[in-house]
Amino acid sequence: MMEKDTFIFGIYPVLEALRNGKEMESLFIKRGSNGELFDEMLSLARKMEIPVHMVPIEKLKRMTQGNHQGVVGIASHIGYVPVEEIITTAFEEGRSPLLVLLDGITDVRNFGAIARSAECAGADAIVFSSLNSAPVNAVAIKASAGALMHMPVCRVHNMVTTVKNMKNYGIKIIAASEKGRTVYTEYDFNEPTAIIMGAEDSGIDTALLKISDYMVNIPMKGKVKSLNVSVASGVLLFEALKQRMK
Repeated sequence: MMEKDTFIFGIYPVLEALRNGKEMESLFIKRGSNGELFDEMLSLARKMEIPVHMVPIEKLKRMTQGNHQGVVGIASHIGYVPVEEIITTAFEEGRSPLLVLLDGITDVRNFGAIARSAECAGADAIVFSSLNSAPVNAVAIKASAGALMHMPVCRVHNMVTTVKNMKNYGIKIIAASEKGRTVYTEYDFNEPTAIIMGAEDSGIDTALLKISDYMVNIPMKGKVKSLNVSVASGVLLFEALKQRMK
């Protein structure tokens, strides 16, 4: 059985965890907290791209009944890998990288389902932003059927900057959008590729669409004109697998 979220609370326990590189999904700090220890905590969290939430003390009391001293961290179930490491490893092994970028996917079950398809299709990594994204928690791991325990996951602070860096490596960026003019089967997935999937309500951020190399669509015949994001991800990923197996 997958364990529940693990809380680390108290100034020194949280600070020592950060100093020793312990991955966290989120860090919750009481509003108005200040001092050298809190400054160091915030600095380390920024370097590790851990989302920080300044919250009222009532929020912390609901999270734990322990002596939290104004800070509670949620330990990660997985470790995160730098995007650059994933890309360079693939090229060094003579493979064409295939990455899945999740922009604003806040539903943990969709996150997990996408990861499951990505792992089954042989993608190199899932990449997501530390801002406005679902946490990689026990629910996400369960929804992924354990795939999140096997495949690399990259957490980044700025998705636009990350995509620009990918392009410098020669990665082609394709954005899945109903407004795309290219049918997804027409794209050559043998190219080094990063697939961007956006939130179902708002879609992919405009800034990401502007720097994408292609916008691809999945043809629809029914009256409903869109797929669940996890289903759409699976369609694209298994087209990539089909092309790469030829």
